[in-house]
Amino acid sequence: MIDEIVREGARRMLAEALQAEVDDYIARFSAERDEDGRRLVVRNGSHQPRQVLTSAGAVEVTAPRVNDRRIDPDSGERMRFSSAILPPWCRKTPKISEVLPLFYLHGLSSGDFVPALGQFLGSSVGLSGSVITRLTETWKAEQRTFSERDLSGVDYVYLWADGIHVNIRLEEHKLCLLVMIGVRADGRKELVALGDGYRESTESWADLLRDCARRGMRAPVLAVGDGALGFWGALREVFPTTREQRCWFHKIANVLGSLPKSAHPGAKKALAQIWNAEDKRHARDAVASFKAVYGAKFPKAVARITDDLQELLAVYDYPAEHWIHLRTTNPIESTFATVRHRTKITRGPGSRAAGLAMAFKLIQAAQDRWRAVNAPHLVALVRANALFVNGKLVERPDEHPQPEAA
Repeated sequence: MIDEIVREGARRMLAEALQAEVDDYIARFSAERDEDGRRLVVRNGSHQPRQVLTSAGAVEVTAPRVNDRRIDPDSGERMRFSSAILPPWCRKTPKISEVLPLFYLHGLSSGDFVPALGQFLGSSVGLSGSVITRLTETWKAEQRTFSERDLSGVDYVYLWADGIHVNIRLEEHKLCLLVMIGVRADGRKELVALGDGYRESTESWADLLRDCARRGMRAPVLAVGDGALGFWGALREVFPTTREQRCWFHKIANVLGSLPKSAHPGAKKALAQIWNAEDKRHARDAVASFKAVYGAKFPKAVARITDDLQELLAVYDYPAEHWIHLRTTNPIESTFATVRHRTKITRGPGSRAAGLAMAFKLIQAAQDRWRAVNAPHLVALVRANALFVNGKLVERPDEHPQPEAA
């Protein structure tokens, strides 16, 4: 009973929207008349009823028809009215068309759509595996357009970089996705670039960074990533002025990998004293304590901290409100969890192009849920080279002393 009420409501809303669209179209051309004074655009009955799939289920719609006797001066042919709400070829509302690819991305195979959604929506009208396949082809075109867009009008102040390896069913080698997410000057997070490369090599990263630079991307102020990436060598070549911040999430895993499991509880607490220190001095003191406790027995674990200490503590030279965002590559890690889930279900995409398109659409969908960094107004000050000491602003760019006039 409730389902019928919902579908009836959807049918009425769609019918009313179509009627309003036709009324507006006729009203716009009411002044155009023939030699006998009769209107050239008038209502002309209704089309044959047809089933349309909506989010409320399948409903029967009778669309109004328009008789347009105007002549196109360019082509010499009769003008025709075509509904933007429900085109003649449409058998499902636009929202359904948008949802179908996302269902496929999140694990529903094309062969399962008809029985699954048909039962859920009450009808399988307009659904088929080939429809889903055609829809997903648009992802590849969207991903190519995204990879060619102009970057000169956007300023990315912070940058996260990481990679993910995806099995390819139809190829011998794995697909390595190289992804960069940036923070705009207004504090919003955004996907900057997505490409494929050979493993996570320096040259693969350099190709991606060079392409971004060619399309107008400015050098970020700070980049965050795993210390094992070839990304750092590429960054020093393409954007040598960008500072480096190592990801503490990866660093902790690397340090614990060099310690026996019995030492993990104490080491985790000691490492937390470093990355969660209130300022750089306390962080260095915590490093000295870690070295004193573990240096004699586990020099490799200590070296993983001391060798990258400058890059691990770079975060203290930026606003304290941003530390929670800059200590790790979490924006990428959390998004990649979705990509890994999907590629595990499908046992990997069938081709490299499909893998890139799949990752692009998943990251694009996740991007809508990303929140801006804390204190977004401070991001512009970071770009303007404001001085922050232990997270506190001590000098604005406009506070530099000006030379006196001669």
